[in-house]
Amino acid sequence: MDLSNLKPAAGSVKSSKRIGRGQGSTRGGTSTRGHKGQKSRSGYSRKAGFEGGQMPIYRRLPKFGFKNINRVEYKGINLDVIQNLVDNKGITNFTKEVLVDNGLANKKDLIKILGRGELTAKIEISADAFTATAKAAVEAAGGSAIKL
Repeated sequence: MDLSNLKPAAGSVKSSKRIGRGQGSTRGGTSTRGHKGQKSRSGYSRKAGFEGGQMPIYRRLPKFGFKNINRVEYKGINLDVIQNLVDNKGITNFTKEVLVDNGLANKKDLIKILGRGELTAKIEISADAFTATAKAAVEAAGGSAIKL
């Protein structure tokens, strides 16, 4: 077998309908669009969500809620994840760069340290925000929590 004699399996490739190629083709004249009406005209396109004139669902359902444009999104990292890094990789000084290098956050993320899990190692960690329980746990283990 070589590339010169490759071809698709028999019956797997169908030729497309050739529309609007004269009366003898059986698809001339109205070109499968039927007679008259909006959908037979050139340039017709149906609006997304159009339901045949019935009030569409996006207008039947009420609006609710809002998006606070001043909200600050933090990437949360728990203490058990940090303890896991200490155990496996021996890291004790956590900066934003270290957390990004270990795949816990992206470069532009704001980082918040959360208090889930136990922290036994003495670490120095700097982040954009800390929960009260996380800060207390870091300081109880003899480390320091530096807010950027």
